[in-house]
Amino acid sequence: MRRLFPVTDETAAPGASSGTSGDGRGGPGSGGGAGGGGREWSLAELAAAYAYPAAATGVGPGAGGRDRQPWLRANMVSSLDGAAQHEGRSQPLSCPADMRIFGTLRALADVVLVGAETVRQEGYRPARARAEFAAAREAAGQGPAAAVAVVSASLDLDFSLPLFTSPLVPTLVLTGSAAPPDRVAAAEAAGARVVTAGEGTGVDPGRAVRALAERGHTRLLTEGGPRLLGQLVAAGMLDELCLTVAPMLTAGDAQRIAGGPSVTLPRRFALKSMLEEDGFLFTRYARA
Repeated sequence: MRRLFPVTDETAAPGASSGTSGDGRGGPGSGGGAGGGGREWSLAELAAAYAYPAAATGVGPGAGGRDRQPWLRANMVSSLDGAAQHEGRSQPLSCPADMRIFGTLRALADVVLVGAETVRQEGYRPARARAEFAAAREAAGQGPAAAVAVVSASLDLDFSLPLFTSPLVPTLVLTGSAAPPDRVAAAEAAGARVVTAGEGTGVDPGRAVRALAERGHTRLLTEGGPRLLGQLVAAGMLDELCLTVAPMLTAGDAQRIAGGPSVTLPRRFALKSMLEEDGFLFTRYARA
């Protein structure tokens, strides 16, 4: 893996692609680490490259736990021709490096926000504890793994799945105040924690983010799907997009990474970093 942006002395150096620096050491600040190519980045390097802003982590002057501001990032993949899925799933567009970043982003997050249809289509399971991140999570005051928060109006979910019955951290279900009472009871009986985040049957994106932040989940990650991401974008709640561009063409009528309501004017995001491996681009954009 190599860093394409931001360009540093190391990435611009003629020998940067060799993956080694002059003293043989690697790291995000050296030619042999984030700057170089030709080797697999360590999980620690990826974690440093994708660290949450200080405001969301409680780091910095006066940044106590209650003062943390939620930061919502999305992690999505797209083909060259704009498809977010192939035959209903994102996995065919992925690669090993993409999955390493996927796992790293989950390991950094307090909670993973996901739509009900994505849970059904992708066969979602609970986030797992990873020994490589255990010390860092404990030092950050996080649990052993990120909680999963499922957004669902109807609660048409299979509550016998491990996502609900055996997570390390109880799964949250975000729904509206008019959700079917029998489905609410079924979710709670399975061990899920139901959170009202909207009036009627729908979920309000802003209210959902605030409800999670009130529970101490300020490092938020959404993995879609496209409908949920579109709602978050339209509501102005998205702070950051981590987008993998796969060197593939799919044609067909697959969804884009975000669907649903449109915004009045396109919102400008700024490129923060770009990595490359085997033709895949791993981009990171944040609010301009």
